[in-house]
Amino acid sequence: MPSSYDVVIVGGGHNGLVAATYLARAGRSVLVLERGPHTGGAAVSERVFPDFDARLSRYSYLVSLLPPAIVRELGLRFETRRRRISSYTPVGDGGLLVDTADPERTRAGFARLTGSDSDYQAWQRFYGTTARLARRVFPTMTEPLPTRAGLREIVDDAAAWEAIFERPLGETIEATFADDTVRGIVLTDALIGTFTHAHDPELRQNRCFLYHVIGGGTGDWDVPVGGMGALTDALADAARAAGAELVTGRAVTAIETDGVRAEIRYEGGAVGTRQVLINAAPHELARLLGTTASTKPEGAQLKVNMLLRRLPRLRDDLDPREAFAGTFHIAEGYAGLERAYREAAAGPPPSAPPSEIYCHTLTDPSILSPELAAQGMHTLTLFGLHTPARLFAGDPDTMRDQLVESTLAQLDSVLAEPIRDCLATTPDGRPCLEAKSPIDLENELGLPGGHIFHRDLAFPFRTDDDPAPAARWGVRTEYANVFLCGAGAVRGGGVSGIAGHNAAMAVLETR
Repeated sequence: MPSSYDVVIVGGGHNGLVAATYLARAGRSVLVLERGPHTGGAAVSERVFPDFDARLSRYSYLVSLLPPAIVRELGLRFETRRRRISSYTPVGDGGLLVDTADPERTRAGFARLTGSDSDYQAWQRFYGTTARLARRVFPTMTEPLPTRAGLREIVDDAAAWEAIFERPLGETIEATFADDTVRGIVLTDALIGTFTHAHDPELRQNRCFLYHVIGGGTGDWDVPVGGMGALTDALADAARAAGAELVTGRAVTAIETDGVRAEIRYEGGAVGTRQVLINAAPHELARLLGTTASTKPEGAQLKVNMLLRRLPRLRDDLDPREAFAGTFHIAEGYAGLERAYREAAAGPPPSAPPSEIYCHTLTDPSILSPELAAQGMHTLTLFGLHTPARLFAGDPDTMRDQLVESTLAQLDSVLAEPIRDCLATTPDGRPCLEAKSPIDLENELGLPGGHIFHRDLAFPFRTDDDPAPAARWGVRTEYANVFLCGAGAVRGGGVSGIAGHNAAMAVLETR
């Protein structure tokens, strides 16, 4: 490698690759240093079970926040597919199916569950409001940060602003919906990746909810064709084609900077640069700089990957191919979510751990070999809520195994057969099931406390009038030549490329 570059990017995840491509195309010399054996970070496809030709999105798995403009501007060969079924929530021997293509069917399901049309009509009004919010807010995500007042003017809906940006979301949910199941479905979007509750006065749940409902200007969460690795492979190809240098297997060990020039030390060498982009958590940046780190973030999710011989039968008479085609909610009633949070916050794991399941192969069978698809095999991804890193402090492996068992027991309670009876098995009889706790995510991906957003999400507006490009684009650090370009930036979080785009724009505006 040369001894100096215009820009060095620490971390080869999707945001780092987006930034590298924009900057290299603008004529900057760019080096990306990735500690792992390949680029992609958490957005990768891997053959998790080597005996089977199935490439699972091992960590992150759905796409909503990636702006089509980034795909278009970088010339990426990448596509997603929309899921017709939004969600299915089993309740007793029945359940609530939300079918985006058949409003009458969805209305009838609400009526069967709740006994009237009231909550369905409230659902239509509520998500009509979030759809308008999405159309107005999402375009701002790749523009300089608006002020709080500026974003409020863009939203142009006093009631929506109050509900999302001012008051705990639980107040709105309880005032809008009567049924516990319906309330719980709405609340889950405020909890995915965030350990909090409906009435958190710090509004962490509101921030999380906002990012879940604005993606693409529609709030749709789509399946990446070919898995997440298809996106990051395309990004790596684009970065190389633009002239960026991608080096893997090189963990950065320290950063020294005076705000004008920086030296990046990594395993096996060092390199100088004018500007540094950090595609890692702010907590990790503090360690590399040798400064005092902020309070360590805490993730709270259990990730379980499964390969099935066939989809399980339900207690409901609904076809499993429909039930699992969207988000399959388990133990996610409103009261149950609150109880699980309180239990986990007090110390013991939740007695009825909530989770949700996604079957990507119903939408994109290409991640399976033709032989596996012909046999009727499927993948399932389970995302467990309210399992904070603190629960794993004593004996991580034992706690992970315990939570897997109790979480699958909740799933079994709504199935007509145990899920383990449907799992594929290896030639030596091992079930095809892999679980990742927050501790595993920290060890494998460098996510502090296993926090999938690097730290708590922020509202997408400015809180000061600093004119510096890094502040205007939401990627500022304490050093003028060090920029955040990962999920910890303002408007980071999720698989979006937004933080990478915004960091690149800030660099290009910096003199």
